[in-house]
Amino acid sequence: MVYRGYSLLVLLMLALVAGCSSLVHLEPVRVSVVGIEPLPHEELEARFTVKLRVQNPNETAIHFDGVFIDLELENRSFGSGVSDQKGTVPRFGEALISVPVTVPFTAVARQLLGLASNKAPLDRLNYRLRGRLGGGNLFGGVRFDKKGGIQLGGDAPQ
Repeated sequence: MVYRGYSLLVLLMLALVAGCSSLVHLEPVRVSVVGIEPLPHEELEARFTVKLRVQNPNETAIHFDGVFIDLELENRSFGSGVSDQKGTVPRFGEALISVPVTVPFTAVARQLLGLASNKAPLDRLNYRLRGRLGGGNLFGGVRFDKKGGIQLGGDAPQ
């Protein structure tokens, strides 16, 4: 009877070790904004579709079910968006994802007041894009955090 219990314990430990070995370190996804298009809006909010290019530098595909993004401009909350889009970012591949973003009028006013109070000439607008590709893995999704800047004067986001 003791032998049977010992064998069961050894099998359980081997299964646990095999399961843990599958939890390999994944490189973070790379996300860039590739387009912004206006959407119909309400009176006190602006709406845009933000197009993201998500690159997966890993050996396994990322399956996602839902997307959330939060956008800051000059260290101030600006807008956020969600989408119930489903898809896959292939291994060593990329995918385009569109997310509708809502920007409340108060955020626009706060940005304008902040920029007007800036004494230095503004030639670059800094942003931070945080978000999550939902589902897809044991830990509830894949998070991303991208900082960059937009050169004012016509250059594309960096």
